[in-house]
Amino acid sequence: MSDPISDTHIELSLPPDDLVLPFQAEQADVLGRLVQLGPTVDTILSRHAYPEPVSRLLGEAVALTALLGASLNPEGKLILQATTDGPVDLLVADFSVPGSLRGYARFDAERLAALDADDDAALLGHGHLAMTIDRGVDTERYQGVVPLEGKSLTEAADTYFRQSEQLPTFIRLAVARHFRAGENGEGAWTWRAGGLLVQKLTREGGVSSLKEFEEDWTRAKSLAETVEDHELLDPMLSPERLLFRLFHEEQVRVYRAIPLQTYCSCSRERVEELLDRFSAEDIAEMTVDGEVWVTCEFCNARYSFDPDSFGEQ
Repeated sequence: MSDPISDTHIELSLPPDDLVLPFQAEQADVLGRLVQLGPTVDTILSRHAYPEPVSRLLGEAVALTALLGASLNPEGKLILQATTDGPVDLLVADFSVPGSLRGYARFDAERLAALDADDDAALLGHGHLAMTIDRGVDTERYQGVVPLEGKSLTEAADTYFRQSEQLPTFIRLAVARHFRAGENGEGAWTWRAGGLLVQKLTREGGVSSLKEFEEDWTRAKSLAETVEDHELLDPMLSPERLLFRLFHEEQVRVYRAIPLQTYCSCSRERVEELLDRFSAEDIAEMTVDGEVWVTCEFCNARYSFDPDSFGEQ
């Protein structure tokens, strides 16, 4: 006779979230990174009252920045900035080692409302995409710039890799709102983002033949192209399981995951130091109802100061 069913509750835990998982598919000789973002990207997007199309675009920028910045080691910072003539005329995201992210978007509400479509190309228009890498003290900054000519963020990043690094690269980004169930049937809509980056490298110890190189890359790219948005965004699908699903025939191997979190470098002290550089006339122009207010564009924190504390008024 079997034992009666126990009243013990079994707790099911979600796979780890907010991380970049580096990997290698050995047969195809490709390296890559997979990013899954939950609370981190939701915090970044929820700090401002962005319209949904702008939130999706900034979410893509944050996911792309995480994929690229995760290659920096042991220190450094990567800044992605798009400057355009479109409704979203400024898009900034940066990654600081070991895994800190932040982002900001500036947009014209009237031009945004007049759009017939909400795709990246329509939001960004024409301009340029700059990627700046700062590897720390005693090193020179590197910056790569590619044009934005009615292209999406993914297409512009692909152009960057082809022109600047000359590496065959596949990039897929996904951003969407996800309903997160809570207790007693309650829940809330939150933002999630995901991305996959795959790059073909030459073999160590020598360069493979052109035919083998192209065959390996064609095979790896074909497998990567099968990934779907819902797989990149599914909080129940672990990144390890997704990579095995995509590349198990290529002997995929994963490395240590890089945890991600939000950050902001602003502080009351830094803002006060900045205001100290302004003249008395400038401070007077900033004063409203006897106070000087400064709002951080990234984290939306607001700081209030007494104008009489800066210089001679």
